[in-house]
Formats: sequence, C-alpha cells, structure tokens
Amino acid sequence: MVSSIQTSQRQDTPDEQAVVASLVARARAAQAEYERYDQQQVDEVVTAVAWALVHPERNRRISELAVEATGLGNVGDKITKNRRKTMGLLRDLQQAKSVGVIQELPELGLVEIARPVGVVGAVVPSTNPAATPTNKTINALKGRNAIILAPSPKGQAVCTLLLECIHAELDRVGAPRDLVQQLPTPVSKATTYALMNQVDLVVVTGSQNNVRTAYSSGTPAIGVGAGNVPVIIDESAELDDAARKITASKTFDNATSCSSENSLVILEAVYPSAIAALERSGGVMLTAEEKRQLEEVMWEDGSLSRHIIARAAPEIAKRAGLTRPALHSAAFFMVEEQHVGKAYPFSGEKLSPVLAVYRAEDFDAAFAQTRALLDHQGKGHSCGIHTHKEAHIRRLGLEMPVCRVIVNQAHAFANGGNFDNGLPFSLSMGCGTWGQNSISDNMNYRHYLNITRIARTIPPNEPSVDELFGAYLQKHDLDVS
Repeated sequence: MVSSIQTSQRQDTPDEQAVVASLVARARAAQAEYERYDQQQVDEVVTAVAWALVHPERNRRISELAVEATGLGNVGDKITKNRRKTMGLLRDLQQAKSVGVIQELPELGLVEIARPVGVVGAVVPSTNPAATPTNKTINALKGRNAIILAPSPKGQAVCTLLLECIHAELDRVGAPRDLVQQLPTPVSKATTYALMNQVDLVVVTGSQNNVRTAYSSGTPAIGVGAGNVPVIIDESAELDDAARKITASKTFDNATSCSSENSLVILEAVYPSAIAALERSGGVMLTAEEKRQLEEVMWEDGSLSRHIIARAAPEIAKRAGLTRPALHSAAFFMVEEQHVGKAYPFSGEKLSPVLAVYRAEDFDAAFAQTRALLDHQGKGHSCGIHTHKEAHIRRLGLEMPVCRVIVNQAHAFANGGNFDNGLPFSLSMGCGTWGQNSISDNMNYRHYLNITRIARTIPPNEPSVDELFGAYLQKHDLDVS
C-alpha cells in the first residue's frame, strides 16, 4: 500500500539526487563507524531499536498516529502487532551470529565471515507504518548496516515519530544517529527512486509497482510478492476451532495484513456446518443483492477503494448502504463466489474484513480452486488448510505454487512467524519465482549480509568414472572401453 513509482515518472532532478546523496553520505560515515562494532555492541544497538517501539507509551503514541494519519486498521491491534512482531524478531536474533566468523566447516576447509552490505534503502507501506520499518531497521542493523527509510506519503508522520524514538535509543547506547534516517518530507516518487539508485541494497514491501521499480533500478533489490491467501477447510477439520482462528486473523487490524485469509474453499461435506461455525464466530453471509451493493463501493475503476481498505465491517456496511441490522455488528462479511478472475473482484485480495467463500465437491476440486485463485493473484505467497489429513497437507506442499503452507493456524499471525511455529518473524514474505521474487522465505537478517568465505585445501575428493557413471553405464549396457 505504498505510493507507486510508475515507470513513466522515474525521472529525478539534480536537486533530488543531491538531497538523497547527502543522506547516503551521512549513512556511509555512520556505517563505517558501526562496522567496527563487535557482536555484543551490535546486539545492544538492535535491542535499543526494538525497545524504541516496544516501550508501551511510545507504542501507543505511534499506533494512535498510524490510525489517525493513514485511516487504516485500529489502535489496539496495531499496538499488539508492533509489540509482537518486534519481540518475536528480537527473539529470533538473540543467538544469531552476524559479526565476524559465523561458521567454521573444517571438513570442507571453509570459514564463513559475515560482512555488511553497506547502506540499505527500505521502501515501507502505509498498512504497517511502524512494524515494517522497525523490522527492516533491526535486521539491517543486525548486519552492521545503515538504513534509509522511504515511507509512503500517508505513513510519513508515523515514520518521523518512530525515528525520533529510535534516535533517542541510539543516543542512549552511544551509536550514530545517522545509522537510521528517512527521506525528507514530502516523500516523492523521484526521491524514492533516487534513493534506490544510490544505496547498496533496496528492500521493498508493499506496492508491486515499487517492487518492479526497485528491480529495474540497477541496485541489488529484494522485493516481496502480492498476497491473496486461499484457505481450505476439509472434511476432517475441527470447524469451531478453524472458525475462531479465521475470525481472529481476518479481523486483526481490520485485515491490513497481506497474510490474512481472502478466500475460503470449503468441502461440500462440511460446507453448511463450516458456514454455521463462521457465523457463530461473528461472520455474516451476504445475500446476492448485498454482495452486489458491496462490490459497487469496494472497487473504483478496478482498484480497491481507499474508503474500504482496512475499515471495520460495520463501517463498510454503512458506506455500502447495507441496512440489515446484523451487518452493523458483524466481525466480518462472507460472500459466496463461484468464479475467479478480473471480472470477479471478490476472487482477489481485499485488504478488508471480507471473505470470498467457495464450495468444493472434494479435495481435488478444492485443490483446483485454490490453484485457480493463486494463478489469478498471490501466486507464490501462501495458502492454508484446516485438516487432520496429512496427505492433504503434503499435496499442498508438493504441488501448490506457494512458499508457505499454513496448517491449522490463524493465517495472518502464523505466516509472518509466530511464537508457536518455526517461521522467522517478518512482515515481508518472499514469493519465489512464482511471485517474481528472488527469495522464497520470510525476509530476515541474513538477507542483509554479505558472506565472505575463506577456503583452505582439504584432502582431495576426486571420484572415478566408475563411481559416478558405473551404475548408469551398466543399466543402459554402454561400453566406454
């Protein structure tokens, strides 16, 4: 949800280049000093920056400003998200080596040494204007890099307040303030593109236009893909448990997360019971006419309306002119859908507490429906399933074009790492080549490192022709004498 940098608007002026060059020069000077820090010093800096957001009073101020400035999400959930994501990341990094020798492999004669990438330019979205920049900043600092943030225009004020808090903590530990900077107000497409040109690494979360622009900037770039998460409920699922988790995920921060469920694919055998469970959990199924009314206001000229994104369900109902009383106390809305594609917008990402619901005859049909949804949008990102059937889980992992399969969990919490799963805490989901990304994992501190390898000689390990080809030659009755 960052403002996009269209290809035709990439021209930046000498003044903008100079403004960015000044920031980069200051970042390089700070990074050169920081590069001499040892692991203990680096970890103290990382802890300080994490505390800048986790501090309860600061977290509340930042969260309140985030909702006020962007109009997205709600304060309570943003407070929870900022705290949980930052504490989870700090937990992940506690024992991680990122300075000096990080691994020795004597049997291979190899020593691996962590080195900084230099100055990072980070483009961050308005949907998570505090949690995402903090996550990127901590990961960058873990690798002894400096970072310059490029917030969306809506998130600029939030980033400024966050930066004040970060600088206060950097002062506390005696680290250079210029390790963490942001583009000046007002953020523009031109200055963001100038930043992409001048730093050593670009990391982008948000608009796919920004991701593509970063890839074409000439600077090494890591971007992440679009979400459109489909989740299967099969005949073995614990329906009330699934409904509770889906509701918690879909309503958290008014569905600002690209990892929240967008479509449910429910097997015919449990369809009525699953819908009933979802309704007990706070969902309301729209009638065909209500669905039509909602569609008219959710999309404007083919794009999601800014008046709908990350709004609470009752507010959406009011804007859509939906008068049924149940809709004005609903946690989320469900719409029955049969088709997929541009002509059926409910089949895409909705960034709001609205779920498309598909009915599937059996698991094969559910698999095909899920694949169709991902082929339309969100390929590579993730899918989920509520089941007790290992064969269904494995088939998704082996055949579905996604980088994450989330099993029996609240998708928005689990996908970016949770305290009860092993995924790294992150707000940036790599989608692999399926999503036109260079990474397929949750973006983490290792993506902000260069690794130098010292190679020494070891006893030779040179195989013979017979060792490598003997079985093949024998199988095909080949004579190479």
